Amino acid sequence: MKILHVETGRHFLGGPQQVVYLIKALRERGHDNILVCPPGSGIDGVARLAGIRVQNLFCAGDLDLPFAYRLSQFLKDQAPDIVHCHSRRGADLMGGIAASYAEIPAVVSRRVDNTEMRLLATLRYKPFRKIIAISEAIARVLRDHEVEEERIVVIRSAVDAVAFARVPDCDAFRSEFGIEKGVFTIAAAGQLIPRKGHRYLLQAAAELKRSHPSFRLLIFGEGYLNYQLRAQAAVLGLADHVQFPGFRDDLDQFIACFDLFVHPALSEGLGVAALKAAAAGVPVVGFDAGGLNEAVIHGDTGLLVAPENAQELRNAIASMIDDEPMRRRLSIAGRERMQNQFSIATMADKHITLYESVLNG
Repeated sequence: MKILHVETGRHFLGGPQQVVYLIKALRERGHDNILVCPPGSGIDGVARLAGIRVQNLFCAGDLDLPFAYRLSQFLKDQAPDIVHCHSRRGADLMGGIAASYAEIPAVVSRRVDNTEMRLLATLRYKPFRKIIAISEAIARVLRDHEVEEERIVVIRSAVDAVAFARVPDCDAFRSEFGIEKGVFTIAAAGQLIPRKGHRYLLQAAAELKRSHPSFRLLIFGEGYLNYQLRAQAAVLGLADHVQFPGFRDDLDQFIACFDLFVHPALSEGLGVAALKAAAAGVPVVGFDAGGLNEAVIHGDTGLLVAPENAQELRNAIASMIDDEPMRRRLSIAGRERMQNQFSIATMADKHITLYESVLNG
C-alpha cells in the first residue's frame, strides 16, 4: 500500500511526532510512505533523519489554494493508494480539496477538541472517507458538528513505551536544573497559551508552598503567555520554586526523573504529554477536561480534578507529595497501561485496518 501523508504544522509538537511514529511503523510493515510538509518545518528535519521520503510544499494556511493545486499535481504524479491528512492549518481543508481533485481517497486525523461552526466543519470534512479522532472526546465534538457516525473512527495517539523504559541519568538532570536531592520535582509541558491552564497551576503552587515548601516546578514550553506567566510567578513569590526552561526537544530523555507530572489543560484532545509521563512511570495530576480522562484514569494512573479549580489542583499535588506508596502504585499502573493500550504497534495496525476498509469500499 502506498500512503501519502500531509502534515503542515510548523513545529515538531505532539501531532507531528505521531506522524513520524506512524510512518516508521507502516514502513516496518512493508508499506510505502511519502510525507508532504513545509520546508524547514519541525517534522521536515526529523523525518529526513529517520529515512522517511519527504516532499516539501510550502503552505500558508487554511486558504492557501496554490498549495492545494501544487499538492493535487503531486498526488497525480505519485498516484498513492490513499491520502492521510494529519493537521489543521491547511492540511485538512486544502488537503481534502487536493485529494478530491486528484480523485484519490483520503482520511484525516483530528487532534483538537475545540468547537467550530457546523458549516465550516461540513466543508472541512466533506472530502474525507473517514475522520480519525484521537479520543472519544474529539469524536463527541465531531458528532456535535453533525459528522456522520459511520465516518468517525477513534484511534488514540501512541507513545514509544520502549524508549521511556530506559533509565535516565537523574543526577545529571538535577545538576543541570540546580535541584538538590530530596526536593520534590514537578513537571508541566505544553504551549504557554490560555487553554493549557498554566495560570491555575501557578495559583496552586503558591498555595502549595505554604504547606510543602520543598518542591520545584519546571514548566516546559513556549508561547505568547511566556512573559505574563513569568510575571505571575514573580508576583506570587515563586521565584525559588518555579522555573521556565522553555521548549526542550530532549524532555523525553529525562522526564522519568520527575516525581510528578501536572497537566492543567482546560481543553485537550488527548494529552500526549500526559501519555509520555505515564509511559515513563511518572504519575499525573490534571484537570478532568477534554480527552485527558482517557489518557489518565483517575485513582488508577493519576488524579483528575475539576477544571479551573486551583485549590483542588493544589490538594491533589499535596496528596501526591505526602503519599509515596500511592505514587508508586500509580506509576506502575500508568506504565503498564501505556505498554498495553497505547503502543505504536497497536496504533499502526488500527490505521492499516482503516486504510484497507477505505480502499475496499
